[in-house]
Amino acid sequence: MESAARAKLRDFTYTVPWNVFLITIGSFIFSFGAKAVAIPQEFISSGISGAALILYYVVGFLPPGLWLLALNIPIFILGWICVSRRFFFYSLYGMLLASLFLDVIPWTLPITDQLLSALTAGAIMGAGAGIALRSLGSMGGTDIIAVHLNQRFNIGIGQFSFVFNAVLFTGSLFFIGLERILYSTFLVFVSSMVMDYFLGLFNQRKMVLIVSEKPDELANAILNTINRGSTFLYGRGAYTNKRKKIILTVVNSLQLKRLEEIIFSIDPKAFIIQENTFNVIGQGFSRRKVY
Repeated sequence: MESAARAKLRDFTYTVPWNVFLITIGSFIFSFGAKAVAIPQEFISSGISGAALILYYVVGFLPPGLWLLALNIPIFILGWICVSRRFFFYSLYGMLLASLFLDVIPWTLPITDQLLSALTAGAIMGAGAGIALRSLGSMGGTDIIAVHLNQRFNIGIGQFSFVFNAVLFTGSLFFIGLERILYSTFLVFVSSMVMDYFLGLFNQRKMVLIVSEKPDELANAILNTINRGSTFLYGRGAYTNKRKKIILTVVNSLQLKRLEEIIFSIDPKAFIIQENTFNVIGQGFSRRKVY
């Protein structure tokens, strides 16, 4: 059974204070990366924030935060109609904060090398976006469109983002030049990698398949020693034609070494397959995120 403390912690992640905290911190970090590093180098980011930066560089009579706000208005109308109210209001809060921070943050990091600037901006902005997206909302922009298309037409969020950014970067060639587009590509790539890391932080687990001649003994030891359940998958050896119980269990990274010790202390000839998992949803692990 899941411990009361763990269940209470998972329920806390659905509370308003926790989600507001994540969105606030994420919006500030994202905006700091954009204002302090990306904008001085005239780089663009992905999504609506990238479109807002392009308009700021080309037109210039409005600050980037107001451009971001203006571009988000029609998207939020779509979000109000097609996505849940909770997701809408959390995302509205995130978008307003990001727009505000973009205009009021006064700092600039003194980085002159453009490649280093692109990598730094991507890391900072990706961390901010990842923290914000760990909440039940977002910072607005294409996230709202992507969630709607995914729920309505089963279009992958990544697929939509790729197409949108491809169009954005192709069009930007006429305004900021090839060299800055290439640096911006580095920025977006690093940002995506860091964002995925933060989204998976504390959620990643190890799925382990165990082939052994002592499956029942191993399953009991896993349950009693590290308090993890197991599932038997029934298979047949291709060479011996002998039926086998294959153990499937899921542990976190800290429990993995202990699991190996348990397995090989009981059956030194056991065969183990380990697989990284992005997230595990269910009792004892992560709670399904419902927008």
